[in-house]
Amino acid sequence: MSNANATPMLFPYEPEEFWNQIRLIIREEVNKIKNNKVPEQDVTKVEGLTYKPLLKMSEVCRFFQVSRPTIYDWIKHDQLRPFRIRRNVYFLWNDIQRLIEANFK
Repeated sequence: MSNANATPMLFPYEPEEFWNQIRLIIREEVNKIKNNKVPEQDVTKVEGLTYKPLLKMSEVCRFFQVSRPTIYDWIKHDQLRPFRIRRNVYFLWNDIQRLIEANFK
């Protein structure tokens, strides 16, 4: 070894050629991921139903584009009624619609 900082490589490529190949592979994989994005699903649609009867807390947050503390504030002020099923909190779609209609009147 002529250079003290050089790391010995145990494969039949020059180090620069090896790193160029690695970069190329990474770019290809990143481009595949970018091109194969799954479209975000509409939280109110369920196959076979006209609407989704129960929405999770995260779905309501995403639907209204608000944080969890905002949802808790709405619960505190009786604008939404939560339903606990095991450890999850759900909201009725009818309550969500009523909240939307109340805000647009």
